[in-house]
Amino acid sequence: MDVEILSRIQFAFTISFHYIYPPLSIGLGLALVIMEGRYLRTGNPVYEKMTRFWIRIFALIFGIGVATGIIMEFEFGTNWAVYSKYVGDIFGSALAAEGIFAFALESGFLGILLFGWNRVGPKVHFFSTVMVFLGSMFSAVWIVVANSWQQTPTGYHIVGDGMNARAEITDFWAMVFNPSSVDRLTHTWLGAFLAGSFLVLSVNAYYILKKKHLEIAKPAFKIALSIALVSSLCQLLSGHSSADGVAKYQPAKLAAMEGHFDSSGAASMYLFGWVDKKEQKTTGLAIPGGLSFLVHQDFKAPVTGLNAFKPEDRPGQVNAVFQFYHIMIAIGMALIALTVYASWLWWKGKLFDKRWLMLVFAWAVLLPQIGNQVGWFTAEMGRQPWIVYGLLRTSDGLSKNVKAEQVMFSLILFTLVYSTLFVLFLYLLNKKIKHGPVDYNTPEHIDESSKRDNPILQHD
Repeated sequence: MDVEILSRIQFAFTISFHYIYPPLSIGLGLALVIMEGRYLRTGNPVYEKMTRFWIRIFALIFGIGVATGIIMEFEFGTNWAVYSKYVGDIFGSALAAEGIFAFALESGFLGILLFGWNRVGPKVHFFSTVMVFLGSMFSAVWIVVANSWQQTPTGYHIVGDGMNARAEITDFWAMVFNPSSVDRLTHTWLGAFLAGSFLVLSVNAYYILKKKHLEIAKPAFKIALSIALVSSLCQLLSGHSSADGVAKYQPAKLAAMEGHFDSSGAASMYLFGWVDKKEQKTTGLAIPGGLSFLVHQDFKAPVTGLNAFKPEDRPGQVNAVFQFYHIMIAIGMALIALTVYASWLWWKGKLFDKRWLMLVFAWAVLLPQIGNQVGWFTAEMGRQPWIVYGLLRTSDGLSKNVKAEQVMFSLILFTLVYSTLFVLFLYLLNKKIKHGPVDYNTPEHIDESSKRDNPILQHD
């Protein structure tokens, strides 16, 4: 394989692995705000116990997320030097804003969140929980803004020519609110809420199946189910709005997502199928005129197909984009069906009566993660062959002095390190889940910080 393919695989691997953790942090952060807010409002120790348990899980996820994200910044310089120079002024402002307004906020209050239970008042601790959650949300804002600018660049001008060309900001807010940023940010946030809420649902479904820690498992399950229900329904609306934006600003991507080649007639919407790029044909189960209706509200209106673009300007892996997109849609609909059905059982007072449903929720934690990953693949592979849409091709963004064997060697090392981190993460997560929540209101579970502060307890 050549340098371009290996560099793309390497970056895809590292960002895909990293992207397991930030959505969990954001979604779990929202759940923590609700849990601790309930404790602050009711004074019920069940919610304190619940919150403290999930803070321990949050800390593990946050730590692994930070560790796995750092390496991507180095890849920009090593493998994608031309790209880094081209977008440096744009990305520099967005990533600086992320560091100042997001990561500093999140990490600054993280210490109080983790260690402040016996050192600050309940309201101050709750405030720190809210700030950590908002910090994670703001972090997503600037990362998505930077990436969205690649998809729909605005608020810039080009300085220099050829290898010396670079994009400079002319309107900061036009760059921030580029045509795709709001839709993509909303979609990302909702995907994160689903990832975090389904982690809570999965763990508590496991406890319910095992008949353990039921005093916190059932109320925590209901909190997470509420988040998942609202998020899954809103995700349907967000996805439609995002697709409208893609149709307007990236028609080649939309055509690849739906395996649509002919621009002269109505476009079908495929529920599933297979794209033969060579024959320029898609086979599968489709709704005739469905894509035309979604884009133009007219079943007979033509939709721009891949044949309207030069072969070199089309996404290279059309079938992969098609499959990833349809997997994302299928998972989204499955999450809606699952959460709506569970909510109906909750309303009927039968939520925890069906063992098979708890078993489904225990394994359903995988679905939002897969959905987030394939959604990201759809967005990035559908943008090809452009690394900055319409401005800079992916093949032109590479570092000129990096060799294929060097990229391969580093890819193997990254795979080994990340695999080790993932195994460690699963081991620690499983250990914390198996240990379960601690009752902090009983003498035998007074934490170590209290013992250090109390000379009498040091001798117990």
